[in-house]
Amino acid sequence: MKKEKNELLVFLAGVVLLVVGLFLFCQKVEVASTWGLGWRVGGFPIGGGLVIVPLIIGIVWMFATGSMASKVFSGFSVLLIIAAVIASTRIYLRALTLFDWILILVLIFAGVGLILRTTLVGKNKKDNNSDNANKEGSHNSSMDIDEEIEKIKNNK
Repeated sequence: MKKEKNELLVFLAGVVLLVVGLFLFCQKVEVASTWGLGWRVGGFPIGGGLVIVPLIIGIVWMFATGSMASKVFSGFSVLLIIAAVIASTRIYLRALTLFDWILILVLIFAGVGLILRTTLVGKNKKDNNSDNANKEGSHNSSMDIDEEIEKIKNNK
């Protein structure tokens, strides 16, 4: 019983370390978006608003004909919009001191290590203990059978 409580405390400590490390890391990351996509078609840059044009064409086509091709075209234009948003996003890591960087890495990896230790290694220990109990149990049951046979022989 006591080991289960210790494993729970180790797991919770790992979660706390991981959350604190990720929080500190997220505080040092800056996310920005840029204007336009950076894509070019025929030498002309594609602006951010131009990705809506295929969606508009697809919706008009879908209401005019209702064909399957218009639905596929509209679906691809939605995927193009999602790709445009992702492509225009820039992620920067702010300047950190070496101490901050080491602290963040130690917190994150120590937390992951403690979580993995309780989830993976704890199961192996329990499996080994149950295997040993089964082996001992089978050994004890064979001893019990031998004792029973001796008792039967002595009674005759």
